[in-house]
Amino acid sequence: MEAVRSLLETQPLFALFLTVALGYVVGEFNIKGVSLGSGAVLFVGLAIGGFAPKAAPPALLGTLGLLLFLYGIGIQYGGQFFAGLTSADGLKANAAAALGVAGAGFVSLALVPLFGVKLDESLGMFAGSGTSTATLQAIIAAMKGDGAAVGYSVAYPFGVAGPILVLYGLGAVLKAKIEAPPAKIIETAEISLRNREVIGIRFSELRARLPAGLAIAAVRREHHNQLPTDDLVLRTDDVLLATATDPAALQEAAAFLGELQPGRISSHREDLDYARVFASSRGVVGLALRDIRFPEGVVCSIAHVRRGDADILPGPDLILEVGDRVGLLVNRAHAKSIRKFFGDSIKGTAELSFISIGIGAAVGLLAGIIPLPIPGVGQLTLGLAALLLVALYLGKLRRSGPFVWTMPLSANLVLRNFGLTIFLAQVGISSGPKFFATIGVAGAWFLLYSIAIVLALVLITALCCLWIFKLPFDTTAGVISGATGNPAILAFANRVAPTDRTDLGYAMIFPSMTVAKILFAQIAAALAGG
Repeated sequence: MEAVRSLLETQPLFALFLTVALGYVVGEFNIKGVSLGSGAVLFVGLAIGGFAPKAAPPALLGTLGLLLFLYGIGIQYGGQFFAGLTSADGLKANAAAALGVAGAGFVSLALVPLFGVKLDESLGMFAGSGTSTATLQAIIAAMKGDGAAVGYSVAYPFGVAGPILVLYGLGAVLKAKIEAPPAKIIETAEISLRNREVIGIRFSELRARLPAGLAIAAVRREHHNQLPTDDLVLRTDDVLLATATDPAALQEAAAFLGELQPGRISSHREDLDYARVFASSRGVVGLALRDIRFPEGVVCSIAHVRRGDADILPGPDLILEVGDRVGLLVNRAHAKSIRKFFGDSIKGTAELSFISIGIGAAVGLLAGIIPLPIPGVGQLTLGLAALLLVALYLGKLRRSGPFVWTMPLSANLVLRNFGLTIFLAQVGISSGPKFFATIGVAGAWFLLYSIAIVLALVLITALCCLWIFKLPFDTTAGVISGATGNPAILAFANRVAPTDRTDLGYAMIFPSMTVAKILFAQIAAALAGG
């Protein structure tokens, strides 16, 4: 055993990646739908740090990992976050989550005078109850010690399991029955025009009379397929290729326009053929569809966009992202040039701009060192919270001139999950010795304190969402997931309430509550220091 301890202490990078590997093995264990996931890396790190006290890698490595995690979160959820700040339901959701975070924070602070818990340990329990690694880093930096990691590691399991149990209980008590929505897949129908009300009008006038969520991708006239233009005058027996994600909209359109005649367009592709390409070129990524200009002379139209596992109907405001699969109607003669125009590189789904990441992270770090005057507290720096805010704004912009701020979803997930894992491993190893020294003395009490903080966070948020702001259950499940933060909670919420509003609630809340937790911890530490 002494040889193993010596190996770990003389090879800190080996210790780091051993912690990562073993952590994910432990994180795979599932008990009735609850698993620690990447959070298990912290506990393995604590064990290795307790066994080999000098094995900790440099703290800067952990900070870099957390930076990558926060930057990826901000870039992905920027648009939803700012949309949530302006919508009525978004404001209600943020208010409910903020009250929950504040309640949990004050419970953690009350432990200091009532039970003699050290401030850094109580704030660590606050961070662990909200599963916020960014808050933990802020506390460690502000308190100049590692006591926060002890409280964090004790509270973290309850920060994951507690919200899941509460969501399960709420679903049972409220008898919430939410069916999973159908998959968003584009359906098509070929409709022969027979309605005299629309014969002789321009296509632009017809578009205004179509059911919501339905588009006309092509028109067949006189044995030729063509793209519809606003000044096209409709004739009897024109065949329209209608597309929609809702089959009911297609049926409504068919009943209004004429009758279904499948095969009239799809079986004749000499004028227009269907092609699917990957969006990877800088000439299209980050642009709204209305701003895309096809090469001169190219006959082409965007029929649909597939992003992730969902089909999206094209609209003028839809912004293409790297890795989008774009369905096109294009003349066969132009197929090669249109593929070159879009890029059509599958490697683009994993590539990202290191220039954009470097500029965005540098601006965020610079903003984080600017002192801000807080009345009654003094000057405060936001640290990595500022980087998250900058990333959120860049995620909303998506593109500025030649700089594309967004990343392919696959690359974003890899980047931020790797960063989070490195941070948890580094913090766990460095905090291991103190963790075992403290937990042997006050372990049972710390468990009870952690449960109280978690319940304050979850129950206050749920009470405000359901009974004060009257938000639906699926939105509430997303808000609770965002207020607590761990992806495992969101995964369970999606099983309880499998709708888009669950993910949207999480996206609106997670970034703002991450900043709120960091600020609460920093202000509490500053007041105690003053």
